Amino acid sequence: MPATRARRSRNVTALLLALPTLVIFAVFSWWPIILGATMSVQKTNFVGPAEWVGLSNFEYVLTDPQLGQAVVNTLWFVTLAILFGFPLPLALAVIISTVRTRWRGVYAALAYFPVIVPPVVAILLWKYAYDPSAHGLFNSLLAPLGIGPLPWLNSPGLAMPSIVLQATWAAAGTSVLVYLAALTAVRPELYEAAILDGAGVWSRVWHVTLPQIRTMLLILLLLQLVGASQVFTEPFLMTSGGPQNATLTVLLLMYRYAFGGSADYGAATALGLLLAIVLAILSAIYLRVTRRWQS
Repeated sequence: MPATRARRSRNVTALLLALPTLVIFAVFSWWPIILGATMSVQKTNFVGPAEWVGLSNFEYVLTDPQLGQAVVNTLWFVTLAILFGFPLPLALAVIISTVRTRWRGVYAALAYFPVIVPPVVAILLWKYAYDPSAHGLFNSLLAPLGIGPLPWLNSPGLAMPSIVLQATWAAAGTSVLVYLAALTAVRPELYEAAILDGAGVWSRVWHVTLPQIRTMLLILLLLQLVGASQVFTEPFLMTSGGPQNATLTVLLLMYRYAFGGSADYGAATALGLLLAIVLAILSAIYLRVTRRWQS
């Protein structure tokens, strides 16, 4: 009995200590979610009383002809972001991990530098570099190679890859640091054994490095999939969804619903709720499929 009473006392103490954090998390995380779910079945402009409309907002969103293009554009962005943004941080981390220890911190800081640049500043600088004229920064660099001038953000075919390039540059640093931390956990004797077996650099990376950090790889891949599916800032500031809606994403369509003049907050929250449900289902499927690979 004394042991049971002491255990209950510790549990109550732990709960009391965690209570302020739980309250803050509920107020700033779960309460907005509840309000958003409620607003998705309402028609409101935050001025007059809200009108309950049931599933009308969802019907309006799902029949919007722009939704299909927004979904396709978002999937295109996610595909390009994974193709370019997933292997690049891993390659940089592997390269940095092979340099001398005293220089490793310098290279890691340089890789992380784009992350600390304010996103709006970075996007505007890249937008300036994407000047479609012959005097634009990127076009000037490509001119000696006989390429260009390219229209970059003014071309429906080049606009999305251009945005992905900027987004990859801005976000890769965080993944580099995570991979560097994961690489420190790989036992050196595994590399030594591989070298004794005659394994080259790429063979050691493929057969030693990647299997040892595969759990981290799978987690970061999931996070990147979810994050890329919610891209908004880059297309909003660079192209406003153009040209010809070639960079219109799901979140940018939500913004247009809410702040594009119609103030249709119900449709915006309905679309947001649909996106959250789809991402939750895909995440559950992903975790179930990759569960065996993580062990």
